[in-house]
Amino acid sequence: MSNQLKIKISIADRVYPMTILPEQEEGLRRAAKKIEFMIKQFEQNYAVRDKQDVLAMCALQFAAQTEQKAIENSSEVVLAEEKLKALNELLEKHLV
Repeated sequence: MSNQLKIKISIADRVYPMTILPEQEEGLRRAAKKIEFMIKQFEQNYAVRDKQDVLAMCALQFAAQTEQKAIENSSEVVLAEEKLKALNELLEKHLV
């Protein structure tokens, strides 16, 4: 446990102290920067009542991006499997 870091991440004008592994730091800091950037974009482009609304919109956008990537990856896996099956069939025909 001694190799853990204590850091503070600021999101939406609040500071969140965290205890993390050193290899997690860069990812967390990058994520916090993306969230802060997205918050500023939403505040500039939409009439928002409070930070809660902006944070909910950020959460929805990040979740949608994650789901879209999962859908795309799933489609790519299916396509790769189909190509491998076709290649396998072709090889079996030539080996017989």
